[in-house]
Amino acid sequence: MFPSKALLSILLIALSAVDASPLRREAASTLTFTARMNARANNANIVDADRARAQAMQHPTISKRASSSSFSIASSGTVYTAQVGVGSPATQYTLLIDTGSSNTWVGAKTPYKQTSTSVATGNSVSVEYGSGSFSGEEYLDTVTLSSDLVITGQSIGVASSSPGFNIADGILGVGPTDLTQGTVSNVASVPTVTDNLYSNGNISTEAIGVYFVPGGGAGELTFGGFDSSKTTGSVNYVPLTTTSPSSEYWGIDQSIAYGNSTILSATAGIVDTGTTLILIATDAFNKYQSATGATLDSNTGLLMITSDQYANLQTLNFNIGSTSYGLTPNGQIWPRSLNSDIGGSSDNIYLVVNDIGSNSGTGLDFINGYSFLQRFYSVFDTTNHQVGFATTSSTSAVSN
Repeated sequence: MFPSKALLSILLIALSAVDASPLRREAASTLTFTARMNARANNANIVDADRARAQAMQHPTISKRASSSSFSIASSGTVYTAQVGVGSPATQYTLLIDTGSSNTWVGAKTPYKQTSTSVATGNSVSVEYGSGSFSGEEYLDTVTLSSDLVITGQSIGVASSSPGFNIADGILGVGPTDLTQGTVSNVASVPTVTDNLYSNGNISTEAIGVYFVPGGGAGELTFGGFDSSKTTGSVNYVPLTTTSPSSEYWGIDQSIAYGNSTILSATAGIVDTGTTLILIATDAFNKYQSATGATLDSNTGLLMITSDQYANLQTLNFNIGSTSYGLTPNGQIWPRSLNSDIGGSSDNIYLVVNDIGSNSGTGLDFINGYSFLQRFYSVFDTTNHQVGFATTSSTSAVSN
């Protein structure tokens, strides 16, 4: 079900505009993941997939059992996987990192191998994701994320059925605990991997830092805070929004300006790694399209601009709390080396800002997705109910 603070889909940390030292964890508590394009997996473009996900988030009562990350699992333009060990000796599984669901499970491709640490609970487990699902049995087992992130007695699902999953062995669920409610028989909810890392003393704060590299490739998920070696400035924090339905996820309040002109007044939306693009309310999108002079490309669903229009592109400013995060012209365009992956022409210039599908005033008027987060380090802090952002060496990179 959807919780009151969900979607690690990912990433909030709150209140002050300075680093909070208890949140700092260095690379020893970091899990490396691989990002890759999945845009054409279901013959749908990334705009369709992102907008479908957004609509599900805007109407959470439609499917209380389905994770808001359902569209990211089988349809998202970008997926993230990590190698995770289960058992002792550990079997390595390729798991999707999902910030919008919280059950960890294996068995979609590589079969679960029982070892001396495997304990069958006798409970059944079932999770529906909209575009996929899994069902099977619950086990308690040792889960190894890294040499210093080892969890004993972690609840995992062992899939006997997993329709819709053909790109990984299962899921590493790093969303809020509430998302596990109703998924395992005979228990109200089960602790997530982050819960257990915190309760076992592996991490001092139940927070997760996320670092992306523009254009895909490797990234890092840091448990217990953030990796300061990846930031070039202070982490600035804002509290979670109280506006529904954004408050059901990792929601924040922000305004957006193109150059010196506000295109979206202060409103609520969410931060979500499971969304590939930056989605904004229709009225704001229309202002952005008009200001840039872009035209809509029917093949990709993305806005397209000429080289001359790119030369005149202005910074897109995301005003969050007391800080403005400027997305440079280069940060607003789709990586040209990946144009063919989305069905586009190698010579075209596409923009990563798109229409969420409804006018502002829904309570979820924007999604700062992967295209925003690859330029800024982000932190999701469950303990303090907040989200944080910091600049990185990629913030102003000319990489697209």
